[in-house]
Amino acid sequence: MSKHQRRRWKKTERLFALILQLQSRRTMNTSELAEYFGVSRRTIFRDIRALSDSGVPISYADQAGYKILEGYRLPPLMLTGRQAATVLVGTELMKLHSDTALRREATDVALKIRSVLPNNVQEYIDRLNERTVLDPYWLHVNTGDDGQFWFKLNDAVAERRSCMMEYYVRSRKELTKRKVDPLGLVYYEDHWNVIAFDHLRADIRNFQLDNIRSLYSLMQRFTPPKGFSVEQYHKDKALHPLRERVKIRFDKAVYRNARRYIPARINDEYESGDNVEVSFYFENMPFLARTMLRYGKDMQILEPESLRSLVHDEALVVAECHADDPSGGH
Repeated sequence: MSKHQRRRWKKTERLFALILQLQSRRTMNTSELAEYFGVSRRTIFRDIRALSDSGVPISYADQAGYKILEGYRLPPLMLTGRQAATVLVGTELMKLHSDTALRREATDVALKIRSVLPNNVQEYIDRLNERTVLDPYWLHVNTGDDGQFWFKLNDAVAERRSCMMEYYVRSRKELTKRKVDPLGLVYYEDHWNVIAFDHLRADIRNFQLDNIRSLYSLMQRFTPPKGFSVEQYHKDKALHPLRERVKIRFDKAVYRNARRYIPARINDEYESGDNVEVSFYFENMPFLARTMLRYGKDMQILEPESLRSLVHDEALVVAECHADDPSGGH
């Protein structure tokens, strides 16, 4: 490809992106557009003129900026609600990545896809976005066997439909039947959870998806509690009495990688010589012990003592597994 062809291709790509950006926002002025695309205002003026000449209905309002007239759309991208939910989670997870370039790419991808979606699917995504929390900065989601329930619950959350489910209560080793009103989905620690009003207990409860044995949506719609926020509920749950304060010291050289795998929101983080010390709150200590064991001598548990003991015991088990010759001495 010649230098001239590359310039033309780059301009075509920018014009397409300009349409998507104007479709996704009410109005934008030339300064905002120039900053977004990293070009001069003169270039933006030329691009807008080129789009207008090609038939794209762009209007301008004083003190507001440019916009594309209502009704103009590129050919719609045909995604089902289920596919849209998958796109939502994928792009939102990548926006939590520590790499700035990946975050920007995820934002751009979400913008491009959203701009060409039919209105009903855009509205579906908006409803899910308001009622879905991805916390902590967990980049390796695997819905596993609970994937079928995740999709069904996404629909129920977006459409405000009640559900009937069989739920296994591990503490009592009991299978229960529940009618619930799904209010939102939250991914934290090591699993997906649905926050729902439980008709059996007449209270808002948290249910792990991997404990659901069967689930189906009802035709009945529900009204969420006045003023309820999934985000606030999740923050309040962080103060749950079963959670303990965890403090870990990492070798600075490995912390950049280790930070990605800490399954919690970091409360404190500071450097001390060649080390980085972090603290956060967590509930599932056996899971955390297995996760942190991968860093061996480059990581030291400072508190709580129960976590230190778990890591110690896990390390002994690993050592014992490798003490004997697996070939039987042959």
